[in-house]
Amino acid sequence: MSSLWKHSQCHQSCTMVGGHTKMLSRGALYQVSGTMYNTGRHVSLRPDKSHLVNISGGPLSYSYRLEEIRLHFGSEDNRGSEHLLNGQAFPGEVQLIHYNQDLYLNYSDAVRSPNGIAVVSIFMKISEPTNVFLNRMLNRETVTRITYKHDAYLLMGLNIEELYPETSRFITYEGSITIPPCLETATWILMNKPIYISQIEMQSLRLLSQNQPSQIFLSMGDNMRPTQTLHQRCIRTNINFSQRRDCPNNRMLRPQYRVNEWLLK
Repeated sequence: MSSLWKHSQCHQSCTMVGGHTKMLSRGALYQVSGTMYNTGRHVSLRPDKSHLVNISGGPLSYSYRLEEIRLHFGSEDNRGSEHLLNGQAFPGEVQLIHYNQDLYLNYSDAVRSPNGIAVVSIFMKISEPTNVFLNRMLNRETVTRITYKHDAYLLMGLNIEELYPETSRFITYEGSITIPPCLETATWILMNKPIYISQIEMQSLRLLSQNQPSQIFLSMGDNMRPTQTLHQRCIRTNINFSQRRDCPNNRMLRPQYRVNEWLLK
């Protein structure tokens, strides 16, 4: 992934902007079930098909359906995310993978096609209070069920809204998915605020194995794709840098991109 935010003139603490937008129209009542997998490459949560979660609006011209949630993380706290902020990595990154349901029948068709995929990306930071959704995924009783490759565990009563940080600000660009074959079919939406994970939960992720029990243990840590150059991609944002008076060393920037609030249905 591209090192997007190293070109921002704002320090990390100033880039995290407030403001809350409801991300799911049905709020706390909108609960889904899903199966969590150890793919050998990353932790994957796939919602069941009986409760569909769609996103639209913002930088998106179509409606996109949630297919999968992936976790990328490092073996040390100084790396793990697939995007960088001012050249620095976070310990992890959550990616909500959606496919274009208006144009394509399924994820397999969409991932090979223009405007096929939308990825909402959220940094993970080790701090308190921890994210409620991640607590459900990564508590000891749950995460130990997927220690080895191909392990799976069913989770019930998940509220996708709880995974999002309390911000409506984001940066967006057109790029590629980060697992092979890395096709250039994705619209990336990077939320402008992290969610928090405990040190114990992060360590639990690092104890997951890429291999099966009969094979040598190999930690899943450092399962992120190396950052890529921008390749002259256009980066857009609805962050109004000129309003951040408390941001040190921040030169006044003209907002490059303004959008309405997200509409999810």
